[in-house]
Amino acid sequence: MVFLVGPRQVGKTWLAKEICKNYKNPLYLNYDSSKDCEMIKDESWLPNIDLLIFDEIHKMPKWKNYLKGVFDNKPEGLHILVTGSARLDTFRQGGDSLAGRYFIHHLLPFSYKESLIDNKFTLDHLIERGGFPETLLAENSEEVSRWRKLYSDNLIRDDILDFENIQELKAMQVLVELLKKRVASPISYKSLAEDIDKAPNTIKKYIQILESLYIIFRVTPFSKNIARSLKKEPKLYFYDTGMVKGDTGVKYENYIAVSLLKHSLHLTDTTGEEVVLHYIRTKEKKEVDFCLTINDEPIMLIEAKTSDTSINKDLYYFHQKYDIPATQVVRYLRKERLQKNITVKKPENFLKELTV
Repeated sequence: MVFLVGPRQVGKTWLAKEICKNYKNPLYLNYDSSKDCEMIKDESWLPNIDLLIFDEIHKMPKWKNYLKGVFDNKPEGLHILVTGSARLDTFRQGGDSLAGRYFIHHLLPFSYKESLIDNKFTLDHLIERGGFPETLLAENSEEVSRWRKLYSDNLIRDDILDFENIQELKAMQVLVELLKKRVASPISYKSLAEDIDKAPNTIKKYIQILESLYIIFRVTPFSKNIARSLKKEPKLYFYDTGMVKGDTGVKYENYIAVSLLKHSLHLTDTTGEEVVLHYIRTKEKKEVDFCLTINDEPIMLIEAKTSDTSINKDLYYFHQKYDIPATQVVRYLRKERLQKNITVKKPENFLKELTV
């Protein structure tokens, strides 16, 4: 099977129906449809179906066991595509009844490289609007604001309640608003707990839920010692750059973070290598914005700058320490160059070199 996962309204259902066009007898079933729901429960589709798509199947009780049964008894030649929220993605961790029966592919918001297909959007437009289809294609800022408010409200009110029974949705809403202002900074659970008057473990649980629902993602410090790395403060970013509240530099860094995450997940999905996005920070507070690793070995250092064209001293330090390629991506740069063996590059050219 193939699991297609990603944020709400990023285009998973649209893509699934496009894939249908490559099959003779596809069948799309949405668990939210009462008619489709009955067909799913009864497994009453015709035997000549060659592509079976399950949408929102995670809302079905014991859905993993159901899919296991369908997969194990499927006729030869039947392909199965399952689309859904991050709930499907969480089963990569730990054992589960679907182990060895599926590949996972992530669908994230449009990247700059993808937007070049019709040469329609500037990088400034993507940073301001974010890469979700509805906001990216909206005719005016009023439409964007209405969509984003409804999207945020529905995620918190419906999806989070569906994901886990949380009584105090107001606290979750306040947390999301606080996180919008703390993008790109190391997150202190203790500090957030004091602001919201909740226990630090409760805040940590809330953040894990927001991450599992593809609202935010964590970038953890790189360390050879994985257990030690997890104890350090992560930085948080939003999948929708348009939700970020901060100056242009923060929004720009968030967009670079989403782009690098999409690049790393694509490599993980397609190569089987564990490609992870980190940042680097020492006890002496030497820091580099991003570090890509493959199987826990650093392969690339990236520093995002708005206008500073001088080489960041911490980037240079880690470039020498690890002897790996380093790039300083400067938003407003007149001329690209190689300095101290570090590439200083415009973001448009850097983003075009990513896999997606």
